[in-house]
Amino acid sequence: MTSRLEPWYKKASSLKGPLLVVENVKRVSYGEICKIKCKDRELLGQVLEASSDKAVVQLFESSRSLDLNSQVQFTTKPAEIALSKKMLGKAFDGMGRPKDGSSYAAKVFRDVNGSAINPAARRKPSDFIQTGISTIDCMNTLVRGQKLPIFSASGLPHNELAAQIVRQASAGGEDFVVVFAAMGITYEEAKFFMDDFKKTGALENAVVFLNLASDPSVERIITPRVALTTAEYFAFDLGMHVLVVLTDFTNYCEALREISAARSEVPGRRGYPGYMYTDLASNYERAGMVAGSKGSVTQIPILSMPAGDITHPVPDLTGYITEGQIVLDGSLHKRGFAPPINPLPSLSRLMNAGIGKGNTREDHSSVSDSLYAAYARALELRQLVSVVGESSLSDTDKLFMRFGESFEEKFISQGFSENRSIKDTLDLGWKLLSTLPKSELKKAKKAFIEKYMKK
Repeated sequence: MTSRLEPWYKKASSLKGPLLVVENVKRVSYGEICKIKCKDRELLGQVLEASSDKAVVQLFESSRSLDLNSQVQFTTKPAEIALSKKMLGKAFDGMGRPKDGSSYAAKVFRDVNGSAINPAARRKPSDFIQTGISTIDCMNTLVRGQKLPIFSASGLPHNELAAQIVRQASAGGEDFVVVFAAMGITYEEAKFFMDDFKKTGALENAVVFLNLASDPSVERIITPRVALTTAEYFAFDLGMHVLVVLTDFTNYCEALREISAARSEVPGRRGYPGYMYTDLASNYERAGMVAGSKGSVTQIPILSMPAGDITHPVPDLTGYITEGQIVLDGSLHKRGFAPPINPLPSLSRLMNAGIGKGNTREDHSSVSDSLYAAYARALELRQLVSVVGESSLSDTDKLFMRFGESFEEKFISQGFSENRSIKDTLDLGWKLLSTLPKSELKKAKKAFIEKYMKK
């Protein structure tokens, strides 16, 4: 898109936090990128609101040294990113600029705002993505084109889990790329991710976008959109399967709240803007598979629940939009289990579309359902023992109690470096279930019990 020459405007009426109001402007459009010249530097902004003669500009950088005499020029172009397959193996900042200052030949430029996939053009997700993590692959299976968030809390190892997924995820030998975007993370966290990706070789097959806590918070608004636009290019232009890992979406929502407060908008729940549901959906709904295209975009957004509250607006609204959730458990973490994924409150609504014969293995559903039922019973008995003591349990109850302990120690806890194939995961599930009487395995088909259970 070619841009017309626009004059520099000097009439700024107000500056409030990350927002600059410019008056007496002409032909300004929503989402348009603009340049702002101040005393010692030039910075970028984006039009957040436009009327016949006034524009509200959202700054992507600190407003330090900016005053009402600063000059503003509108470029007539939206926020864009230069896209190429040569982006693989590179790290970028939150706006899509290479961190090392290098350059690459762009094949195409795309507007980062994008749009949700047309429901009429969607293909039904039906293919398994292996993460190498037993509690996800077996009990909350990830399917191509799905959006499956991870609900965490302060102090839980969601960064380690995110790095493990980036390292281990695969799509059955097909062309597979990971796009990783971090929003509002610390320098130490960014160093952890980059060191891990370089050491394990995961960076060679990934594109990384990093918005640090020290970067302007409003840059976080554009970071997931830059990452998703990149993912769409690899998926729908190059025909590859793309997994997008986004962390931490709570920081993204905090930036939304900051901008909403600066605009003096009427706040919604806990001060977040009333349009936060729509804004989150505009990001989440860019995942999927499109008819006529080989590629797919799968999302794993990670968000930390303030005070571990799953009813907080961010996880609450995310749960309405996405197709399930993976829940990290503080009590499992305190007991040393890693990754501390609690399978009971976790859910993958598209799981049944991606498992079974032809995808994983014919016995997958039987193993998963049986493990759920047995572990749920073990936790109920654990609560009962805390009240009346173990002496009141039957021999079968004691077997379930021991199963619960083994399940946590061997199935849930596998560490952040072990990569289990789906076959190894299902075989381990049968091995644990073999400690229970066959008559108690009511969720498994008898034919599969005889075929797969160890004697």
